[in-house]
Amino acid sequence: MTKHRDTFLRLAPLGLAVLCALSGMPGQVVARDPGRIERAPAEEPQRFIVKYRSDSQEHRDAAARERSLHRAASAVQVRDPSARGGMRAIRLQHVRRMALGADVIVSSHALDRAAADTLMRRFATDPRVEYVEVDARMHPALEPNDPQYASAQWHYKAPITGRYGINAPLAWDRASGAGVVVAVLDTGSTVHSDMQGQTVPGYDFIADLKTAGDGNGRDADPSDPGDGASSGKCRGDSSWHGTHVAGTIAASTNNGAGVAGVARGARVQHVRVLGRCGGWTSDIADGIVWASGGSVAGAPANATPAKVLNLSLGGSGSCSTTYQTAINAAVSRGATVVVAAGNDSGDASRYQPSSCQNVIAVGASSPQGLRAIRPNWWSSNYGPAVDIAAPGMDVMSTVNTGRYAPGAEGYGAWDGTSMATPHVAGIVALMQSVRLAGAALSPAQVEQLLKANVTAFPSTPDRPIGTGIANADAAVRAAQAF
Repeated sequence: MTKHRDTFLRLAPLGLAVLCALSGMPGQVVARDPGRIERAPAEEPQRFIVKYRSDSQEHRDAAARERSLHRAASAVQVRDPSARGGMRAIRLQHVRRMALGADVIVSSHALDRAAADTLMRRFATDPRVEYVEVDARMHPALEPNDPQYASAQWHYKAPITGRYGINAPLAWDRASGAGVVVAVLDTGSTVHSDMQGQTVPGYDFIADLKTAGDGNGRDADPSDPGDGASSGKCRGDSSWHGTHVAGTIAASTNNGAGVAGVARGARVQHVRVLGRCGGWTSDIADGIVWASGGSVAGAPANATPAKVLNLSLGGSGSCSTTYQTAINAAVSRGATVVVAAGNDSGDASRYQPSSCQNVIAVGASSPQGLRAIRPNWWSSNYGPAVDIAAPGMDVMSTVNTGRYAPGAEGYGAWDGTSMATPHVAGIVALMQSVRLAGAALSPAQVEQLLKANVTAFPSTPDRPIGTGIANADAAVRAAQAF
């Protein structure tokens, strides 16, 4: 494993014990109170819980209970081609009494929603019944078996663990990011087993040969040849920055190896815009346009436009017209642009693209839920331009171990707002994936829901870094309900 501090250069990279969750809300009927009847779940239930009043004969005597079950069953019929008229009455069987005195009842047939409602209403009219509800099937919440998840990826866990992660496990029961493409505008891709099958074709937008370092200009190969510079002009060893960012977004999850990704079902589109000594605004702007489905001269049409753009990069200065125009174009096509706030312990409004409009600027939080600070090293930018915080210290993800050229794959814990940003991009993918059957959320709606559904800081940070810490579960729930 490698330990890495994410350097913020001009236009350079910024750098379950099993839980149970309801598959659907069980319907419940409270006897003699039809105003409180909830409908049965969409799935076809076959088991019910009936609580007879403790002073009733049905509670004390099995024969009386059987007569009650027979009366309730006689009100419900199900389709049966072999029966006269094509319908047959159901039968109800007592399974057992529960510890708290309610009885488990099973129907001879699975019931559709209308039949289940009819049965529960029949029980509800009996004054000897306290309540009736579906005996809902539970399913295990996803607890990935990736070894680094259990040992090192604190940044995904729920805040109740004492470390302020993004509360991803409960969100994973509702969403995977499937059907959503996340563009990573960064240093490009490297071969890594934890990213196998997790990408769609991207593009290399670095036009300058010295910056590119791959012997050619723009082309359809977004591979990262290494951005190290032995001359010492800008940086030493290669960063493999795009590999780390991509792993946080969508590393293969629950595959028994390596790390987990925030949005395991999403696909990463590598758009290479950073090389030796960083990257040019002109290349980055073209990458923004192309990634979101716009047209760029000399580049083929993007067959899989991204709904989410991750820019873990930045430089000093207020937002340029070039940046803002490209971002506005991407947003007009429905893409949400997520950017890093920067690592200079300064006001994010003095850096770009975090100072641009129509972006979600992400600050870095610590495991303790405060602004990320490494004394005498780096600290998260702050201020009103920062929209939300996410974990940005000791973030474990995919890396490459080569010095100047690609080498073996590996895993490393890195710091920086670059590492915080893909957490939010991944959450956006989860949010959009639960909307695929309906209307996608607009970028403005995404930002609104993200910022309104956060984990509160345990205490006020020393500098403002957004409305709170990104909360995947709360954001996905809000997206579903919107």
